Amino acid sequence: MDVRIGIQNSPRELGFETSQSAAEVEQAVAAALAGQSPLLTLTDDKGTRYVVPSAALAYVEIGSEESRRVGFVA
Repeated sequence: MDVRIGIQNSPRELGFETSQSAAEVEQAVAAALAGQSPLLTLTDDKGTRYVVPSAALAYVEIGSEESRRVGFVA
């Protein structure tokens, strides 16, 4: 699943692929925004951990769980 995180006062976004489900990512984001956790922590497919302060979150885009097709589209 593709996840993109926008960070306040930063011109670039943080994008990565994760093996977590959409529900797990959404639950982690909701907990961070509700103040239950001061940090949003997610792990990508390769095991890299991304930690973003909850106060700095601008947006979180959660992509679809379906894999990308390879080839040309007519």
